[in-house]
Amino acid sequence: MNFTNKDEVKNVAVNRKARHDYHILDTYEVGLVLKGTEVKSLRKGKISLRESFAQFENNELYIMNMHISPYAFGNIFNVDPKRKRKLLMHKREITRLKSQVEEKGLTLVPLRIYFKKGHAKIELALVKGKRLYDKRQAIAERDAQREVERELKNKEWGR
Repeated sequence: MNFTNKDEVKNVAVNRKARHDYHILDTYEVGLVLKGTEVKSLRKGKISLRESFAQFENNELYIMNMHISPYAFGNIFNVDPKRKRKLLMHKREITRLKSQVEEKGLTLVPLRIYFKKGHAKIELALVKGKRLYDKRQAIAERDAQREVERELKNKEWGR
C-alpha cells in the first residue's frame, strides 16, 4: 500500500525559458482536462512546455502546443501529443483575464505543471515580453551575483 502524503505538490515540468523571456505580472493555478493515457505520460515526466501558450476560444481557455508524449504501453487510447487541451478556471477569472490580454497585449504562458492532491495543475502566468536589452541586463545581474557569492565563499575559506 502507498502511504505518501496526498497534500504534497509534485513538479512534473518547469518552463525555465518563460522566466527568461517574459516579465511575469501575475500567476494562476488552473486545472487541466486530460484524456486516456496522458496522465500516465505526465507522471513519467514525458512533457514539454517550451513552445506552449494559452488562448481563448468561445469564452473558454485552452493550452496550445503543449507536447505530452504518447504513453509507451498505451494503444488506441493514445491521443495526438500536441492537441489543444482545455484549462479549468472560474468564468469570472476567465473574463477578467481575457480583457487584460486583449486590452494590454499580454500573453498567457505556463510556468510549470504539477500534481496537487492527485490532480494535474498548471501554473499559468500573465506575462509581458522582455526586450533584448532586458534579457542582457538580467544575465549581467545574475553573473554579478554569482561573482559576489564566489568571492564571499573564497573569503570564508580563507583563500
